Amino acid sequence: MQISLSQQTLHFKKPARTSRGEYTTHHAIIVRITDEHSERIGLGECAPLPDLSCDRDAYKQMSQVARLIDHALATPSYTDALRPYPALLFALESALFDYQQNPILYDTPFAHSQVGIPTNGLVWMGEYDEMLAQAKRKILQGHRCIKFKIGALKWEEEIHLIETLRSRFSPDTLQIRLDANGNLAPDSADIDLDIVKDKLADLAPYGIHSIEQPVPQYHWHHMAQLCATSPIPIALDEELIGLNHTEEKVSMLDTIKPQYIVIKPSLHGGITGSLEWVSLAQRRGIGSWMTSALESNIGLRNVALLAASAYGPNITFAQGLGTGLLYTDNIEMDIEMRRHKLWRSPIAE
Repeated sequence: MQISLSQQTLHFKKPARTSRGEYTTHHAIIVRITDEHSERIGLGECAPLPDLSCDRDAYKQMSQVARLIDHALATPSYTDALRPYPALLFALESALFDYQQNPILYDTPFAHSQVGIPTNGLVWMGEYDEMLAQAKRKILQGHRCIKFKIGALKWEEEIHLIETLRSRFSPDTLQIRLDANGNLAPDSADIDLDIVKDKLADLAPYGIHSIEQPVPQYHWHHMAQLCATSPIPIALDEELIGLNHTEEKVSMLDTIKPQYIVIKPSLHGGITGSLEWVSLAQRRGIGSWMTSALESNIGLRNVALLAASAYGPNITFAQGLGTGLLYTDNIEMDIEMRRHKLWRSPIAE
């Protein structure tokens, strides 16, 4: 078995605007496993986000990445050795599981091209008319769950945007999720929870499914208060970053007690760590779903295979897997969007 590394720069069709700025490119390291005696190939993707991943500075040189892999594989447990490097752990696990056709990922109805996985339609930040047009296109494509990244507009415009959609589609026909990225309050040690609570109250009449990360990461006390009192279910996303050990995850979940967590394997512990998050959440009655972190189709495919494994054969809860069309130069893989569902192509069989 041989492991090789290559670099890939992905170019967005349009700048992807978030509360942390705009992405025009995304850099990835592709992990490839081959064997001179077999035609089998295993592929994984290490694609940390430069302003978000806890291990974002660990992959400056390819020689450094190779050393991390060699060291991890020489230890009793490579997954334990790579816990501080979730993006690389996800890549290496994915490549190994792919090469081995491990049944954990490759023996599900999705893996066998029998079912598709429902996805949310993601609406990026932009001007009001642009965001409304994005939402309409997603609905016409068949999406019944729309996720808005909020924070680009004046608060009154944000409310009006949601009100416009809700006036046409009831909560029974269209699920609306919001991602605040901590933007309902300034990123400071002195968060005014009254402002956040007022904004959550403004949103309450519109049947919002959930809102991700209303206040910035690390404010556990404030987040716990919000989760206990909010009229809208709260989902944690950034809060999971950097919690790579079981006791840290347990402490956070038991302190904040969120309604949901949003799991991104590249950020939150790879395959092993993500499955642990799902298990810990389920034991506490906390819901979860998985989403990509702007990977190429290699990473997106592996997130989808993992979600299908984690949530069972009848997966109906919308996952965050609709990012395969973001790039001008994405890597062709055996996945495709059909209306609002991601499918594995039958050609893979």
